[in-house]
Amino acid sequence: MNERMAQLLVPLMLIAGGFLVGIVVEKLILVKLKRAALRTKWEGDEIIIASLRWMPTLWFVILGLRMAVHKIPVSPNFLSNFDKVMGVVIIFSVTVVLARLVSGMVEPFARRAKGTFPGTSIFAHFITVVVFVIGALVILQWLKIPITPIVTALGLGGLAVALALQDTLSNLFAGLQIIGSRKVRPGDYIKLDSGEEGYVTDITWKNTTIRAIHDNMIIVPNSKLASAVTVNFNLPKKEMAVRVEVGVSYDSDLEKVEKITIEVAREVLNEIQGGAPEFDPFIRYHTFADFSINFTVIMYVKEFFSQYVIKHEFIKRLHKRFGDEGIEIPFPIRTVYMKGDEG
Repeated sequence: MNERMAQLLVPLMLIAGGFLVGIVVEKLILVKLKRAALRTKWEGDEIIIASLRWMPTLWFVILGLRMAVHKIPVSPNFLSNFDKVMGVVIIFSVTVVLARLVSGMVEPFARRAKGTFPGTSIFAHFITVVVFVIGALVILQWLKIPITPIVTALGLGGLAVALALQDTLSNLFAGLQIIGSRKVRPGDYIKLDSGEEGYVTDITWKNTTIRAIHDNMIIVPNSKLASAVTVNFNLPKKEMAVRVEVGVSYDSDLEKVEKITIEVAREVLNEIQGGAPEFDPFIRYHTFADFSINFTVIMYVKEFFSQYVIKHEFIKRLHKRFGDEGIEIPFPIRTVYMKGDEG
């Protein structure tokens, strides 16, 4: 019994030693590297370190296991099968690291590309799937399993899978089409013909998430979004025109009204956050209405959501300024002439 325990002691120590070395690398070396990476400007080093999470421990345990098995008298067949299993585990772990690394690089690369690169969940998921497929093929090659019969079987079953996953595949390809066209991107403010509107937060393999102004989340299937009539308020640029309808009495000096209105509009655009002062506001008279001469004030704001505070401040300030200048904004009135009874 003592002899047997002595034979097992060295392998157990090798396994335990591999585990301890992995923990040391994980908790000391990688932690220090992570702190150093946080002080650099390049984001890639942080992603690389995050991709290695728990992997050093696994790799050192595998190394300890392999050394331990070679210390135990086992059959060559068992040793060969054991090496194959360890190889599969190592290839799979490397695949996981590469998948984390590549998908993690998508976000910073997309930010640097400034909208020309599709930095969305669906693209990160697609890259992850591609990496795992390549990893699976490498594992099959390692195990010396022919790939051709598998590909043939997948081809025969492809039609059945496509029919079963028709809606899912429809949303997947619609999502890829939305990203590829770059007509709708994360961060854009859009409005659908069905009435839903808000900021696009993400495009996944199944649906697009829209955050409404009141912070509720709207989930739209990609196939519905791809076929919907959509207004994108961020294209071709974020700045947009804001229209405010105003009416003044027929007694007003229209030149004075125009001058004061533009002054107030410029003041609001320069002082209120969200205004676009580089664009000159202007007005256009357009209607002799029943009780007023109506005109439209056109101002520009930085983005869609800014229009609300700009309109709010403009109406308040214009109302006060018109009051100070004696310009009347008339109530809705209508003069009715009644014909008396003929004697």
